[in-house]
Amino acid sequence: MTVGSQIRTLRLAHGWSERELADQLCRVSGHDTISKREVRRWELGNVTPGPFWLAHLACVLQVPEGVLNARRGDLLAVAGAITLVPAVASDLIGAGFATALWDRPTPDYWEARADEYGHLYMSLGTADVQRQLACDLIAVQSQLANPNVWATASRLVTLYGKTFADVPSKAADWYRTAVASADESGDLPARVWARAHSALTLAYWGTSLDEADAMADQALELSDRSTLGRLNACLAKAHIAALRDDKTAALNWLGQGTNIFDVVSSDDPLSDYAMPEWRMATISSLVLSRIGDERRAAEVQDVASRVLPESLPRFATHLELHRGLLLAKTGDKQGGVAYARAALDKLPAGRHSATLRAMMGEIKHATV
Repeated sequence: MTVGSQIRTLRLAHGWSERELADQLCRVSGHDTISKREVRRWELGNVTPGPFWLAHLACVLQVPEGVLNARRGDLLAVAGAITLVPAVASDLIGAGFATALWDRPTPDYWEARADEYGHLYMSLGTADVQRQLACDLIAVQSQLANPNVWATASRLVTLYGKTFADVPSKAADWYRTAVASADESGDLPARVWARAHSALTLAYWGTSLDEADAMADQALELSDRSTLGRLNACLAKAHIAALRDDKTAALNWLGQGTNIFDVVSSDDPLSDYAMPEWRMATISSLVLSRIGDERRAAEVQDVASRVLPESLPRFATHLELHRGLLLAKTGDKQGGVAYARAALDKLPAGRHSATLRAMMGEIKHATV
């Protein structure tokens, strides 16, 4: 089976026209250069999509990228993907109808559900929560007449965006949805938090910096109160400045964030929606490693290692990769890569995340 015939088979399994597939690709990639005609040329084999579009095709069509990359085709893998599509659709449709007809959870239920997901994400990671979260997002849509549910939905959507770390453009699209959902709620803290949390995630990943910068600026402009949202915005700005090699600005924003942290720090160590001491130290560690500040980085890394819960080995690996990045940024690139690789190899492969893989790439490309 050729790449083109695989694309056509999977497109039809989703029930999409050529135009609809093109629209999906434009939405996910952020580009408007793909037309119905181009999709048809791919499917007929007149043109083979390059790596960029293969990655986005795999994302949109819900298959591993390797399925579409295989020159000889992997009919069994494609057949498995086609079989999966109706199952996923069944779960999603069922969740929507059940909520609309029978369940009708209260706004308090959705708030508690969002808190639960915040803990699940930290302990299990993205792949384990993505499908379940998708079902709840379908269900919550039937209750969006309530402004309070819009605010909670924005939290759920933000977390859902994090599950697409492998496709940053798609994650950014979900973050824009989270921001719009928060705006629909009319709740100022929710509007600040959605922008700031999205900005911090993108900045931590080191991607979509212009969009992250704009979201952080919007959050800061909306309110000057010392809140978790404002803290996230300051930390996002610190990462963006560090990635743009502006050490002075990075330290300034990190200092502002530290002052706010003293006011709003959280006692909950295991939620994606909280900012406990170990997380503040871990985020600060990456900022300081990115600008090559050995003394300050070592200090916060020691703090993070001391207070990090044992149940979060993935984040212990984050810290080790920060140390590898610091080595690379201060002149020992080969040693930094080796240190980071050894740390990553110690973590079971099933616990590797897109964020860790991206960080490994950042270390390999680090410049002094």
